[in-house]
Amino acid sequence: MEQEVLRAFGLTLFAGLATGIGSLIALFAKRTNFGLLAASLGLSAGVMIYISFMELLGRAQVDLSATYGERLGTTYAILAFLGGIAIIMALDFLIPEEENPHEVHMIEDMDDPDAMPDTSRLHRVGFLSALILALHNLPEGMVTFLTALNEFSLAIPIAIAIAIHNIPEGISVAVPIYYATGDRSRAFWISFLSGLAEPVGALLGYFILRPFITPELISIINAGIAGVMVFISLDELLPAAQQYGKHHHAIVGVVVGMAVMAFTLVLL
Repeated sequence: MEQEVLRAFGLTLFAGLATGIGSLIALFAKRTNFGLLAASLGLSAGVMIYISFMELLGRAQVDLSATYGERLGTTYAILAFLGGIAIIMALDFLIPEEENPHEVHMIEDMDDPDAMPDTSRLHRVGFLSALILALHNLPEGMVTFLTALNEFSLAIPIAIAIAIHNIPEGISVAVPIYYATGDRSRAFWISFLSGLAEPVGALLGYFILRPFITPELISIINAGIAGVMVFISLDELLPAAQQYGKHHHAIVGVVVGMAVMAFTLVLL
């Protein structure tokens, strides 16, 4: 059991550290590769959506129906799915739109004063973005960790998808802080630390839920995780890909992500 916990935690840590990759890209790359970024975000959304509907929600429905009967089990699965959406949506609504870390910033913004807010506000925007992103990453850390604890092979593509989704978030935190301070190191570390909320979320999920974990609770959690990932895909990943101006790259990424996930699940 201890080895399973360590593996699940390591996978969650990997997903969280991808925020630092976004920081490094923002601080040292010269130009944004819009096509690659849009396709990557689309691929991440495709993976999450396919897993949510074809694996997590479907499996939860089957398992809960076996325990509670088809109608009641299906109802519980649907309520858990909608509950996951409601939780992540409520958290998203608490974030002021103008300071939302999912607001797209680009590497080019560092060299364009007109692309960024007044520098007197950038410190506040950057630090608030980092704090909000950390709070937002807590449930994502729980998603990765609890899925890995239940079925490690299924959690690997989820962790990769969340890692891809964390890269532009790292850019969104690093860009305003660097622009305000001119300090690459400071911008990197603040952005990097915000990503460590994912493993913190994993620990909170483990220690809070551990005494209550039953097969039925795992099924409800899986359905809730499906809701969280569908909302993230539709509310964050695909709109962000659109904002980078590469619509077809994003859609191709979605299709490729679904196809890769489908064949991966068959082969596994």
